[in-house]
Amino acid sequence: MVTGGSGFVGRAVVRAFLDRGTPVTVVDTEQLPAELHDDLVTHVAGDLRDAAVRESAVAEGTAGIIHLAAITSVLRSVDRPAETYANNVAVTHELLELSRQRGVGQFVLASTNAVVGDIGHGTITESLPLRPLTPYGSTKAACEMLLSGYSGAYGLATCALRFTNIYGPGMGHKDSFIPRLMRAALSGQGVEVYGDGSQSRDFVHVDDVVQGILAAWDKQYTGTAIIGSGRSISVLELIESVRAATGEPLPVTHVPAKSGEMPAVIVDVAKAGRELGYTPSVDLTDGLRTVWEDFRAAATEAP
Repeated sequence: MVTGGSGFVGRAVVRAFLDRGTPVTVVDTEQLPAELHDDLVTHVAGDLRDAAVRESAVAEGTAGIIHLAAITSVLRSVDRPAETYANNVAVTHELLELSRQRGVGQFVLASTNAVVGDIGHGTITESLPLRPLTPYGSTKAACEMLLSGYSGAYGLATCALRFTNIYGPGMGHKDSFIPRLMRAALSGQGVEVYGDGSQSRDFVHVDDVVQGILAAWDKQYTGTAIIGSGRSISVLELIESVRAATGEPLPVTHVPAKSGEMPAVIVDVAKAGRELGYTPSVDLTDGLRTVWEDFRAAATEAP
């Protein structure tokens, strides 16, 4: 069962399981995308805060749950902490409890490196203490603790995969930096960069994320692993890569830096490589080309 299976990452995960011939139950508030209309797909439409939706989704015989659905906006979590808790922590607990009751074998959670807070230009590893700085980060830290408790007490194989910034085809509806760059490239406009553009992030292609999820699933892995590219690049370097991928000039205007922005996200993916066999393989510029092709196709189809 895949929660959030109609979303950007969820669609790619469901497709990967369908390619293996594995039946999948998709739970989402959104409609099932046309690409996932398949005899192997069962769609449960609704909000996971609704007990009836959860009961319907976690059918007897469910092998495992890949839990992607969550409130992931940091700003929204700051504005609505109670709603974020209800969607992220309470729902995760209820799904774990149904897993315990119904003999579901494994549970894979989409987590985040925000659980460790801001460590400046240091390298983020799984061994760092949990020190989240936002309601979003704290809800994911709480979920990781719930997974640990259910694994220890009930033998459930529980895995928290901490993703970095995911990009790839299918993110046209998003307002994160890469989609904004693609829209600017399509329209021939420039982009605003906060500060000097030296702040750095790790960008991982959705194909590599799916590889990590499948590896954790196949190994019935219990524990925490960081899934990223293992290469942190600056905002200005990202813009250069988008220029290379699109062939567009993308002029830059520098604007004052936002207060509180993390200077860097640098991750070590060695544990995922060692314990899951995870090897990120999508080059950034090649990956950005897949996004660019997706945006161009959507622009061509638009009325």
